[in-house]
Amino acid sequence: MPEFDVEIERGVRVPMRDGTILRADVYRPAANGRFPVLVERVAYELGARVGAYGPYYAQRGYAVVGQNVRGAYASEGDLVPMRDDGSGPNQDGYDTVEWAAAQPWSNGNVGMLDGSYSGFTQYLVSPTRPPHLRALSPREGGGDPYRDWHYRDGALQLYFTRSWTLQTCLGWLSHPAAAARAGGARERLEQALSEGLDPLLAHLPLNECTPLEGLPLAGWYFDHLRHPDDGPYWQAQSMAARYAEVDAPMLHVAGWFDIFFGGQLRAFQGVQTHAKTETARRAQRLVIGPWVHGPANTSQRQAGEVDFGPEAIFDLREHRLRWYDHWLRGEPNGVMDGPPVLAFLMGANRWLELDAWPPPNITYRPLFLHASRGLSFDAPHANEAADSFSYDPREPVPSLMVYPQLGPKDHRPIEDRVLTYTSEVLESDLCVAGPVTALLHASSSAPDTDWVVRLCDVWPDGRSLSVCDGILRARYRDSLMHPTLLKPGEVYQFGVDLWSTAQVFKAGHRLRVHVTSSDFPRYDRNLNTGGTFATESHSNVALNTVFHDAVRPSHLSLPVMA
Repeated sequence: MPEFDVEIERGVRVPMRDGTILRADVYRPAANGRFPVLVERVAYELGARVGAYGPYYAQRGYAVVGQNVRGAYASEGDLVPMRDDGSGPNQDGYDTVEWAAAQPWSNGNVGMLDGSYSGFTQYLVSPTRPPHLRALSPREGGGDPYRDWHYRDGALQLYFTRSWTLQTCLGWLSHPAAAARAGGARERLEQALSEGLDPLLAHLPLNECTPLEGLPLAGWYFDHLRHPDDGPYWQAQSMAARYAEVDAPMLHVAGWFDIFFGGQLRAFQGVQTHAKTETARRAQRLVIGPWVHGPANTSQRQAGEVDFGPEAIFDLREHRLRWYDHWLRGEPNGVMDGPPVLAFLMGANRWLELDAWPPPNITYRPLFLHASRGLSFDAPHANEAADSFSYDPREPVPSLMVYPQLGPKDHRPIEDRVLTYTSEVLESDLCVAGPVTALLHASSSAPDTDWVVRLCDVWPDGRSLSVCDGILRARYRDSLMHPTLLKPGEVYQFGVDLWSTAQVFKAGHRLRVHVTSSDFPRYDRNLNTGGTFATESHSNVALNTVFHDAVRPSHLSLPVMA
């Protein structure tokens, strides 16, 4: 039961090392004494964001600091997303943690929490090791802005990045200081958004977006488009090379259908394997639920078109409270007992307690594509004919799922537009739990194209519900840092990462695999020219061919759990 009344201070000044003043709202117990502190650093409006959970923790004996990052709303400075959160010249995350530890209402034990943008701010601050940072709990975030936010294996996450930039800039412009520096920008954005996103997503070249052009708040957006390759520009903002510098316990909370899921798994695995101390490596915990972007409330049990039942309900606030009671108060409450991974097994609709991710008791089995659009665990014959399709960037396959409306979706409406391979009816349950990858033996008539692969669960009533998917821009097949174009007509091996799943395909169901070259506007269209990214308006039609014979056995690698 709540123990304290809550006192709220708004617009609190938090000075950074370079003199910049960031602003925060503070929720704390209305009582004398010193309390552990929970910090969220975020780019969004604080009242709706931190106000949703701040009183909960303050009533239970925590001070909660919700802070706007540099340049957002009332915080001073120029905003470049994630630039000032980690190990750069301005270590705002570090400075904020140490500020919180020094306040008269603080007992010096500081944690960080929440997710999405603030999942990234937690991951990025963790290698800087503020002395008073005791524990973190990133929900649906990542540690590598290039791979986890902007691009996925070379393809731009167009819908997310453009819609987020437009909507978030509009939010920032609601503050008088931002609006004063950009006269008329708010009205321009409101007008553009009132007309819908479709024209702003379809426009070419990508480096033009009229509502954002000339807006100082959005200069970074166009800079990101000028850096489609991984490299020093992005690595300065990434924790991927700094896992070994992390020494704090983390409760990583992920969703099977979240846009940042792949990056969060990489962060968990990287820290668990390489953290600075054995104690820190043992203090990593991972929860993966059937969620799109986190359990928004304690009754969430549906994602997309599937209700995952009462077992999917997860009280994140209560679980985090126990996490911080252990690490910030020293209470032996059992939160660290048991295996480190808690993963929801979809289809069976129950939780798995696992010693590791991927689960140690899986066997990777190749699921082969066949002629006549078949799909089986039997290897293909020598004479199976290849499948070809025409990909025209002017007529891309439409996305049936865009952020935040992700989750299982019936994909029958687009199956006449993609190569579709379907298994026989399963005679018994098939449990798949772990990373799913596709290996395509394929060629293109173009110097560059995309490969999209999707795994679906076909129900007895015919619904073809998506389970997991992935995309690969062909020029990045060997390296995200050093792209190389294709030789038209030459056959290559393309590895497509579908991230991970834990799914029981029930007896009476079928497995289905889609192969295509577009998923728009979720991802930008590959224009098939091999030209400079984001600068072109013209495109070419590509003839793309997938081989599945004995010598070139295209297949998915499925992690099958006994």
